[in-house]
Amino acid sequence: MAASASKLFVLKTLLSVLSCVMAAALAYGFIMDYFSTCFDPRARWMQVGLVDFLINVSPIMAWYFYKESRWIMRVMFMFILFWFGSVTICGYILLQFFKLSPEQTLKDPFFFALARPQNRDDDVMGASNRRGGFSVVTTRIIYASLGCLMLAFPVFAWITDGSPFRAQVLSPCMVTLLTDLCIQAVVYSVWIGYKESSWINTLFWILCIVCFGSIGLCGYIVRELFYLTPDQPVYLILFNTSNRDVMLSDPLLLKNHHLHHHHGNI
Repeated sequence: MAASASKLFVLKTLLSVLSCVMAAALAYGFIMDYFSTCFDPRARWMQVGLVDFLINVSPIMAWYFYKESRWIMRVMFMFILFWFGSVTICGYILLQFFKLSPEQTLKDPFFFALARPQNRDDDVMGASNRRGGFSVVTTRIIYASLGCLMLAFPVFAWITDGSPFRAQVLSPCMVTLLTDLCIQAVVYSVWIGYKESSWINTLFWILCIVCFGSIGLCGYIVRELFYLTPDQPVYLILFNTSNRDVMLSDPLLLKNHHLHHHHGNI
């Protein structure tokens, strides 16, 4: 239990540092050219980076939609996420960690940070009883398609614009974008570390994301979706096997835990 609190402290510190790094990268891009190179139609590799960014942040947006029910907040989050990137991601994750009670921090901070807040009228499995949202099969198809799309973009850019390993490609906006993508890779690496029980699998998938960006991320998400049955809710992909099994065996566990903690504070 003390180990969980120590890991959480390290993670909070890491996210805080990454937020500052991303803020500095945003300031650099704005000061150097007001982000004008971000939208240059001739910059093929910039376009590849933007597509990579959009695919990378889609699981974060899906997680936010799962966590937050108000549409106005969802729209605002998407807007802020697009313009501020990893500052938004790290800030939101930090907020979830700071919301944890001491009991949740000692028990399983990753699970309670990822899970939907139980201050709504629905329970943990409520979303599976509603027919809205994407099914497991549909989500598999979406992320498999996005992975293939992302694979085609660099090939097209290489053919039409040449190698990315040259000074002209490293515009101020590209430097900012690459910093953002690196921070996102760190965030997803932490998530993979939480989910995987094998260090070999963890290292393999982290290397895939670091080396191939959203292609590796899409591959990991599709792989994890195949561990779910078509009738299960997609959000179960967020959790590791032990947390997932507990949620399926006792759907009201998290809600009961929240109520217990709430009454204890009263």
